[in-house]
Order: sequence, then structure tokens, then C-alpha cells
Amino acid sequence: MTTDNIADPKPTGKLLLRVVPMPADVNRNGNIFGGWVMSQMDIAGGILANQRARSRVATVSVQTINFIRPINVGDIVCVFGEIVRIGRTSITVYLEVYVSPVLPPPLDENESFLVASSAFTFVAIDEHGRPHPVDR
Repeated sequence: MTTDNIADPKPTGKLLLRVVPMPADVNRNGNIFGGWVMSQMDIAGGILANQRARSRVATVSVQTINFIRPINVGDIVCVFGEIVRIGRTSITVYLEVYVSPVLPPPLDENESFLVASSAFTFVAIDEHGRPHPVDR
């Protein structure tokens, strides 16, 4: 798990989500809102936690999100993740957000940059919204 090694372009875990931010997602500085990035991480982590729990999951905590570089409209945003802890009813997923810039064109088509990282914890819930054990 690397949280701030910008020089290492190798993502941690597997690709969970790939999305392109739009003009409606920018802040007053013209960069993508941090809240938009956080929501994409939450969606991606929820996908992985849901698959592992084999049930619905709900986000219960988020560690500090490290925002490393800004994201621009049109960049290809990829969220990678891996499960780092399984508790009795919870699953913690470490997430990294990488960006492949569209403008200016990257020198290498596979060029990407780490732009954010964090760990999200989800709790497995039953059909009534109550926590239930995660099979180990």
C-alpha cells in the first residue's frame, strides 16, 4: 500500500471503477471537487465490499483522504482497490485514484498519476439494515 509515492505508477489492487468527470463536477478553481472524488471512491469501495460480503454494505468510516494532484474535466479517472481488513461485520478497502490526463496529450498512452488515496470501511447489512457477520 503506497499512499503518497507519486513516482510509482503501479496501482494497488484491481480496477474497480473508471469514469470521466464532466464540467458540472468542477470547483471554482476549475478542478474537480474533492467531494466528487470521494464519492467515486465510495462507489468503487462499495462494489468490492459488496462482492466480498455477498450482501448490501454501508459506509461506516473513511480514513483521511490524501489529495495529491488535481483532476481536470475530461481526465480518465480510475479507482483501484483491495481489501486490507475483514472484521466480524466490517470490511476495510484501501483505495487509490489514478488519472490518465487527456489534455495535454500524455507522452505515453499508459501514463497515469496517483491523485488520491484512502481506506474506506463498510459494514455488511441484511435486508433490514442490521449488521451481519462477514464470512471469513
